[in-house]
Amino acid sequence: MKFEKIHNKGQAQLFKNAYLEMLTKTHPLVIWGMYLPVMAYMLYRSNAKYDFSILYIIFIFIVGMVFWTFFEYLMHRFAFHWVANSERARKFVYIMHGNHHEYPRDRERLFMPPVPSIILASAIFVLQFLMLGKSAFMFFPGFIFGYLMYGTMHFAIHAWNPPFKWMKPLWRNHHLHHYKNDDMGFGVSTTIWDRVFGTMFDLKKEKEDKAKVKELMFNK
Repeated sequence: MKFEKIHNKGQAQLFKNAYLEMLTKTHPLVIWGMYLPVMAYMLYRSNAKYDFSILYIIFIFIVGMVFWTFFEYLMHRFAFHWVANSERARKFVYIMHGNHHEYPRDRERLFMPPVPSIILASAIFVLQFLMLGKSAFMFFPGFIFGYLMYGTMHFAIHAWNPPFKWMKPLWRNHHLHHYKNDDMGFGVSTTIWDRVFGTMFDLKKEKEDKAKVKELMFNK
């Protein structure tokens, strides 16, 4: 996914059909509003129907959140940056993630849109239920909460300055992934797995170009 020019304005056209094109866009609040009731119901069901203790529910929920960060890293590195050989496969990768690298500041495509999100989430829940049984009703909400935090962080990285000093490495790691080397810096919600697998940028050696950073920011 190497582009001669990265656009800091505008957005890619993924489909000629206006209705299909509309389905590729969303707002973060739509996705939060879609999943929060599902998560709440599953957690309630875990306690009210399956009689799991509150502490056990919290523990499995947190395990699901942590597992999301590992899943996020693997998906970003190996699926979203899959080097495809056929034209059809390259088009698929571009629709899935390549357009984001060409138009990284397109706010309407920083979350997976509702329709594919629901299909993928449903398939993941079925797999988790087959492996974990009733514990999936606690693990899946944690996993999805991890995804929501990832998506929100991703939106914030491309839209805002880091609100706290400790968040700056996340911002810089992801910006370097976009604007310097997309073979590194795959973590968005955390840099832990980049550090574990050796794909973390050495931020101490990377010079910060303040003029370039300002150029990449959204106009407020």
